[in-house]
Amino acid sequence: MNFEKALSILKNLCPKNVVGHCLAVSEYAYELSLAIKNNGYSVDVELVRLGGLLHDIGRSKTHGIEHGVVGANILRIYGFDERIALIAERHIGAGITKEEAIKLGLPPKNYLPITLEEKIVAHADNLIFGTKRVEIDDVIKKFEKRVGKNHPSIIRIIKLNDEINSYLK
Repeated sequence: MNFEKALSILKNLCPKNVVGHCLAVSEYAYELSLAIKNNGYSVDVELVRLGGLLHDIGRSKTHGIEHGVVGANILRIYGFDERIALIAERHIGAGITKEEAIKLGLPPKNYLPITLEEKIVAHADNLIFGTKRVEIDDVIKKFEKRVGKNHPSIIRIIKLNDEINSYLK
């Protein structure tokens, strides 16, 4: 499915602020993926661009932690590539472990980003507040307020940041 068709679906389902955020994440993720590809790594830049655009489509139904799972299901219903559905499912923070998923009431499985494309979108999403790009320190502060200073999700966010930056050197 092409970008314009995906954007049309997103606009039909989601409020303008979510669409704006998704466009900002898509743009940043696309920039990161191009830079990573130009450094010689194998990355599907169009998958990243579409995945970034559609990562928060689940916010059309809920703004809770389950929006990733809900979004993945919406994307499957619309016939999107499974790789895009998995980007939506695994984008929250730097992923959610099976143990955390059970505690959060999500279906019991790992929601950790696995592919480079999934990691790029999750990272770009972390660094976009609304439509504004922020620094990793801002992300850490935001998550510390939500989950506490020593939560394992913060360590995963820092590791993801370091991993993505290693591809950009």
